[in-house]
Amino acid sequence: MQNIIENYFEKVSKNFIHLKNQSKYIEAASEKVIQSLQNGNKIIFCGNGGSAGDSQHLAAELMGRYKVDRKPLPAIALTVDTSAITAIGNDYGYENVFSRQLKGIGNKGDVLISISTSGKSENVLEAIKEAKKMGIYVVSLTGINDSEMKKISDLTISAQSNETNHIQEMHIAIGQLICGIVENAVIENKI
Repeated sequence: MQNIIENYFEKVSKNFIHLKNQSKYIEAASEKVIQSLQNGNKIIFCGNGGSAGDSQHLAAELMGRYKVDRKPLPAIALTVDTSAITAIGNDYGYENVFSRQLKGIGNKGDVLISISTSGKSENVLEAIKEAKKMGIYVVSLTGINDSEMKKISDLTISAQSNETNHIQEMHIAIGQLICGIVENAVIENKI
């Protein structure tokens, strides 16, 4: 068992070392989020399963606080309203659970952070398409594989793995890093 544990952490360590290759994309995403918030817009998150959990977690970091007490930042996860999700899924199809909510609350100048380990989640892809129509900038977090998500997003940050668990580990770290950079902008009175 010790060998399994050590090998796992060795793989995680290598993944995070390779994630440094995404630094310029993480910086660009952070700058776009800061700009959106400076302009009075909001940050919207979506994803399924573990990515839904990450969406909620990261929206809470912005709305609440990350490390310091500061003003709340407008952020929401489209994954939290089970009544809306089930009603939209039932009436319009599960592929529309995020795009329909986005139509209702999204505004030009907002940022959508879409999260999908495979880059193939139909409801996430539909949200991205709707965001593009609405003038909402799309930052996508996905894995290393090539996907439709990468092709239609404004900016993609690729976790350097094709294994779901490892992609999710990197996604939450990327999200936390962006939240920290955004919070620093608040502390420096840039937002």
